[in-house]
Amino acid sequence: MSYRKEQQVTAQQERFLASIQNLDFVPDVPLEELHDLFNSIMKDGFHGICFSMYEDGQEPGDNITEEQVRRRMKILKPHIKWVRSFSCIEGNEFVPKVAKELGIKTLVGAWISDDKEKNREELDALIKMANDGLVDIAAVGNEVLYRNDIPLEELKEHIKEVKDTIPSHIPVGYVDAYYEFTVHPDLTDMCDVILSNCYPFWEKCHQEYALTHMQQMYGQALNAGRGKKVIITETGWPSKGENLGGAEPSYENALKYFINTQLWCKKAGIENFYFSSFDESWKVGDEGIVGAYWGIWDKDEKLKY
Repeated sequence: MSYRKEQQVTAQQERFLASIQNLDFVPDVPLEELHDLFNSIMKDGFHGICFSMYEDGQEPGDNITEEQVRRRMKILKPHIKWVRSFSCIEGNEFVPKVAKELGIKTLVGAWISDDKEKNREELDALIKMANDGLVDIAAVGNEVLYRNDIPLEELKEHIKEVKDTIPSHIPVGYVDAYYEFTVHPDLTDMCDVILSNCYPFWEKCHQEYALTHMQQMYGQALNAGRGKKVIITETGWPSKGENLGGAEPSYENALKYFINTQLWCKKAGIENFYFSSFDESWKVGDEGIVGAYWGIWDKDEKLKY
């Protein structure tokens, strides 16, 4: 097929296509070298991270203090430009407040579930924070369709409400697995920005092919967005736990995945929020042992690598 003008790719697509020529940045290097790469990335800083709220004995639904949020945010500050929060109530409202005080940009999410009363609180809080200048990107819901919490049309109404009631310069999107933006083009059309979760681990991918698979996930979201900006809002690898198919949690695999993600995203010009900042014990209930070991820092706020 010959070249046609209407088939021109966007600058984002062009940079993505150029970046995948090198599919594995650290396939087989000594652990000492991995540590050096990790330390270099941490020293230089990377785009963003998902904020982990909860210490041992705490879980969603508990009210978290501003002091606790501030202590953890200060640990992250030297290494990141952006932070992502998942809720706007029960102490989560302190995340964008403290981040802004420390000069960190914010992707702020309203947690949408099957609890309509809580949804109203979340949306009202997100709208208020956006109008108060605490939000750089607004996310209405996280994996709502994946969990089947509310109907698609109800989710779209929430997105429309937020877009209509916050300053127009703040992009509004919805966070879900990369393939949902292909399945629901009407939802994709509503979003100012595509907020895509990409987890090779949860798709049972062997570490050797994890970077390649994550690139394919991003590429699918990029195609679904039809020229819209795509941000990887979650990707990560656990350092302990049970195998899931060919996906093996381990210290070295988690270290490699973090390094590969950061090196590739930098090369491709892709904004990503790594999951996660601190290990959180409460996640064992939802995900098994593996759920407690996604952090770059451990549950005691000590750097793991």
